[in-house]
Amino acid sequence: MTKIREVVVASDPTNHGALVGQVGESRFPVGGPDGVGHISSGPNPYDLLSASLAACTAMSVRFQARREKLPLERLEVGVSFHHGAQGERDSFERTLVLGGELDAQQRAFLLEAANLCPVGKILGIGADISTRLDAAISGRNASTQASYEDDLALLPIPNITPD
Repeated sequence: MTKIREVVVASDPTNHGALVGQVGESRFPVGGPDGVGHISSGPNPYDLLSASLAACTAMSVRFQARREKLPLERLEVGVSFHHGAQGERDSFERTLVLGGELDAQQRAFLLEAANLCPVGKILGIGADISTRLDAAISGRNASTQASYEDDLALLPIPNITPD
């Protein structure tokens, strides 16, 4: 049976209440609005979702490359999250950079491996995920990239002034 590790996010009283995530012994800042007009540094929840997809994709591709003994020397996975236009699904754009003496068939195989990533399967239920190889620049307009801060501002939460 695998051990499930809980992710905990809590305020840090030693750092003005900034949010800190913890998984096992790893600690990391969680960024975003702090409720009093400041933006805390660190990855926001959308960044963390994208990082989870990128990490899982990289592991899936690396695993398949090693299993098939492919000459993958370098791997880079970039992920960005975008809101869909009104009535359309949100989406993740995933870009793979594969280094090494790989032929077209091996690259296609590793692209398929990327699409088997378990986190991608979960996120794909509520959002579209497009994947491409070796693309350096996203074809999307940067203004459509999702903003966590803007989304929070749209929530129907009453403005509460801290003590």
